[in-house]
Amino acid sequence: MIEYIKDFLLNIFIIFSPLAFYPYIYKTKSRPLLYRFLMYIFFALAIITTMSFPVTINGLLYDFRTIPLAVGSLYGGVQVSVLLYLTLMLYRYLLGNPNVWIYILALLPGFVVFLFLYKSFQSLKLVQKIAVAVILCTLIKLLTFTVYLSLTGQIGLLLNNPISTVQNLFLQGLIVGLCVYAIEFLNKYFMMQEEIVRSEKMKIVGDMAASVAHEFRNPLTTVRGFIHLFGTTTIDKEKKEFYRKVCIEELDRAELIITDYLSLAKPDPEHIETLDVKAEIHYLSNVLLTYANYNNIQVNVQTGSEQPIFITGDRFKFRQALINIGKNAIEAMQDGGTLTLKTYYRNDQVLIVLSDNGNGMTPEQVKRLGTPYYSTKDKGTGLGTMVSFSMIKKMNGKIDIRSEIGKGTEFMLAFSEVKRP
Repeated sequence: MIEYIKDFLLNIFIIFSPLAFYPYIYKTKSRPLLYRFLMYIFFALAIITTMSFPVTINGLLYDFRTIPLAVGSLYGGVQVSVLLYLTLMLYRYLLGNPNVWIYILALLPGFVVFLFLYKSFQSLKLVQKIAVAVILCTLIKLLTFTVYLSLTGQIGLLLNNPISTVQNLFLQGLIVGLCVYAIEFLNKYFMMQEEIVRSEKMKIVGDMAASVAHEFRNPLTTVRGFIHLFGTTTIDKEKKEFYRKVCIEELDRAELIITDYLSLAKPDPEHIETLDVKAEIHYLSNVLLTYANYNNIQVNVQTGSEQPIFITGDRFKFRQALINIGKNAIEAMQDGGTLTLKTYYRNDQVLIVLSDNGNGMTPEQVKRLGTPYYSTKDKGTGLGTMVSFSMIKKMNGKIDIRSEIGKGTEFMLAFSEVKRP
């Protein structure tokens, strides 16, 4: 009895071994030929191995070859089933078993039953699939034994010890049920994974779209403000020309913002040049001026001496980063205030400071600032700040944020100075 149990346990281990590779097989479902090939290989190996370690009870050879045959057929399809049946017959012939043609004839009723049950198998519920698999597996074994023993005149062997036969069929049914349950569980798990990934992708697309709209609105707001100024009669020709130039530059920046988001995976600066920091600060103040006036904010520019200070970087991305930070500072001062733009030179470093006297942030908020999808604004996505910080860091800049609730926030950006060109 112990020998029987040992051999049966070995058969059970062999049968469940293909399930260890099923996650890799599942990934090939989009490539039907490869999927069927892998299903055939693994279940054919299970058939061959179980046939190599049979159990002899009352003159009959028992093994669980019908389990991988039935399960592989139901999940692999007709083509896989035909190959598995051919493998079964060929290996039996190679083992030197007698009456090969009678055995082939005995297998045919089981194959016909499979064709009948397979048509509706994929659309069934879990319990129904388990029942179909158990019925198919049981019928294949019973029909094969009955036809084979009848044609060879040994039908008495089947009725010799009906209790052992029933026990064997029961154990076989239990194993095939567990196999189907495991496969269906894995299928459901993988489908849930795919759905989660799909949902995350849709969420990222939505967040990215919101962030692009947020970034794109910055230059449009500037252009809108200057267009309103064009309608005034007191503006002189020189200012009009300056405003027109700013509008064109902001529209160019809007185009570059779209390009930046399309290539977000590689946000390296593409057009490195020497930048006059003080000139860029004055440009920033002019761009933010209309938006600041609209929000009752004063812009205070402090650039120290007239001596220019230079750094290297991508001009348009540098402007985009500063404008984004400046605009966020303006929005933080809901009841009015002052936005201070300051630049100076210290210890071989160029420092740019953007400070406000708005709501301020807690240390925890400061720590999370610049991470994906975190924003202190109700409708913010955080991606705009993340991209701005990324651009500054790509220019080898350092960011230091100091903030206090009710008193405001200070962004200090530090860059390495370069010699005047």
